[in-house]
Amino acid sequence: MLEKLRIIFTIPELRQKILLTLFLLGIYRIGWFIPLPMVDQSQIAPTDGGGGFGKMIEYAAVFSASDLSKATIFGLGIMPYISASIIFQLLGSVWKPIEELQKEGESGRKKINEYTRYVTVALCFLQSWAYVKWYVMAIDPTTSTAPLVSPEFLGANGNLSFGWQFCAVLTMTCGTIFLMWLGEQIDEFGIGNGISLLIMAGIVAQMPNAGLQLWNNSSRSLSGDLGSGQIGIETILVLACLFVAVIVGVVFITLGQRRIPTQSAKHVRGRKVYGGTKQYLPLKINQSGVMPIIFASSLLMFPTMFFNFLAGKFGGIWSNLANMFGGGTSFVYSMCYVALIYFFCFFWTAITFNPKDMSENLKNFGTFIPGYRPGKRTADYLEKVMVRITYVGAGFLALVAIIPTVISSSLGVSFQVASFYGGTGLLIAVSVAFDLVQKIDSHLVMRNYPGLLEAK
Repeated sequence: MLEKLRIIFTIPELRQKILLTLFLLGIYRIGWFIPLPMVDQSQIAPTDGGGGFGKMIEYAAVFSASDLSKATIFGLGIMPYISASIIFQLLGSVWKPIEELQKEGESGRKKINEYTRYVTVALCFLQSWAYVKWYVMAIDPTTSTAPLVSPEFLGANGNLSFGWQFCAVLTMTCGTIFLMWLGEQIDEFGIGNGISLLIMAGIVAQMPNAGLQLWNNSSRSLSGDLGSGQIGIETILVLACLFVAVIVGVVFITLGQRRIPTQSAKHVRGRKVYGGTKQYLPLKINQSGVMPIIFASSLLMFPTMFFNFLAGKFGGIWSNLANMFGGGTSFVYSMCYVALIYFFCFFWTAITFNPKDMSENLKNFGTFIPGYRPGKRTADYLEKVMVRITYVGAGFLALVAIIPTVISSSLGVSFQVASFYGGTGLLIAVSVAFDLVQKIDSHLVMRNYPGLLEAK
């Protein structure tokens, strides 16, 4: 492996791409710690995940390279860009003009990217304005002041003026647009997918703090200290084994495919015979990726915040509902989470995978599946296979999604540590890592070197 790493940095073009990517990721990490000018950082308490807004902040920080709990210039991360991309991907299946643009190839993709940027700017203004109003300018009922705002920025009425509010909104909007530009520069001049690498950098950057927190909460003894909540060495060993097992399982399912054999028809041209080769059609087990977990978690935030609000006002049955949808070890919350993951797995697969179009493409290229006539029978067969493997993929996603909660409640570790054993962050990190390795391998193989994962 050391020899392969040496070869990577001896190739000038590949070395330049890697160093530029690391430099741009370093710029992103520097901006992560630059606060908004009107925010008093000493008054910001770390988010513990309590309450609906706290859970929303904690979850959004995982998949959007954001840090809403610290009110920085990159506080929104690339969440607006991700939201805009999802909107246009969904519109492509229900709105004819967008669907036609998707079929136009490179020119259509550029036009959709242009529209995505415009929608991103609009979402940035809306989300940053709501964030400044409801988080930065939140009034403390005990002091009747906004504790997060520095006193020198408060006006005569004790509130942040409209000019400074607009400055904060504009700063966070520019921060997100700058991150989008960084991602595009990595795509064009660096290596790997820029947006995905920014998200992965935010996830990996949390690992040192999680490891330090685990070390501080351990007693370095076999039994631990149950009275103070410290864990023992045997729990750390179990966590280490579970981490390796979960990583192996995620890699196995992420790369898992159902290969459907296909055969192309023979064509005689002159004295030569073309075609007749046997190939296979790969269908991924986890066709929908990480999107079902993102949708399910986002949707469950709303009843959590709604019931918490009503419980604070009226109590009674609303408190019971708030506890039922409060996450953690709640059985109702977990079952709703699993059900929504299954629903969105089939929903997203139905949007991204069209068996009828795939059957027509196979027919146009003179390829068929042995035992099935081209056309409707082929489409029905592909749909039946996709339903079966989607059911398995949804079960895998549901298991990965609830593993952090199970580990946190059963082993007594914090959710920040347990989040590295599953959930959105782990799936994103594994997917981006494999994509990065494939991009590096393509450069090595092009120069007749073995790939990173190939044996000599």
